[in-house]
Amino acid sequence: MPTASPITAIVVAYDSAEVLPDCLSALAVEGIPAIVVDNASEDGSAEVARAHGATVIRNPRNEGYGRANNIGVAASHSPYVLIVNPDVEIRPGAGAKLLAAAGRYRDAGMLAPRIVEPSGRVFLQPRSLLSPPHLNRSGAMPIPEGDSCLPFLSGACLLIPRELFISLGGFDPRIFLFYEDDDLCRRMRDAGHALVHVHEAEAGHGRGRSSAPSPERRFKARWHLAWSEGYVAGKYGLRPPSIIRMFENAAKAVGYGLLFRREKMFAHAGSCAGGLAWRRGRSAISREGLEALP
Repeated sequence: MPTASPITAIVVAYDSAEVLPDCLSALAVEGIPAIVVDNASEDGSAEVARAHGATVIRNPRNEGYGRANNIGVAASHSPYVLIVNPDVEIRPGAGAKLLAAAGRYRDAGMLAPRIVEPSGRVFLQPRSLLSPPHLNRSGAMPIPEGDSCLPFLSGACLLIPRELFISLGGFDPRIFLFYEDDDLCRRMRDAGHALVHVHEAEAGHGRGRSSAPSPERRFKARWHLAWSEGYVAGKYGLRPPSIIRMFENAAKAVGYGLLFRREKMFAHAGSCAGGLAWRRGRSAISREGLEALP
């Protein structure tokens, strides 16, 4: 893998063979080498990544998003890492513009490009469970007209100084999926680092195209979303998710089951099961059969 580049892209793949070619080709055009951490894909993602010149790390099991990114960052050697979802394509010049912004804003802990969805909508994360209440206003966040400090950045595409990422412990390894980027943003801010939206840098995001959907995956995703919400609330001393919501999800799962709507039944059942597991003290990592942490 080339070592001259100041940036190494870290791409976590999980049955992402369909979208990896565009993601990796866009990085190659920018001269950004990529490490693809393959979470035990079954669709040939690792082979696709190698064919496009990426360095591939194959995990024998699905380690989850944050933990797999941590593995990739540990294997990199450049001053900066670019965390990139496999369904993201950086636009021409985006890497250089993010790097230039990092030079301008010396207190920046993370920098994100303007993320554009297929509809043309610019995606911003206006609210978070981990945000102060006065920032959690209803309605859409105004699109910045230039570089801006924001309370949170999307984990879909982030430029981060490698040593800073490592010094903060990377993504929380107890989280398998969801809220790992919010948690890292919160820790970055608490450590005194700015989160910078770089308006002139652009990336396209397919949102939800990282892996093929199925009712079982919907259950798993919603399980982890509910569990992670409870976990990060407890981590920061926030109000825990309402137990009423758990019962509402259980009722909806039964209702959709009676209507033979499997996708929605699995989704609400996953939310109920994840919330219940968190209340019972079960860890997300143990659910996935991964090594427990001290």
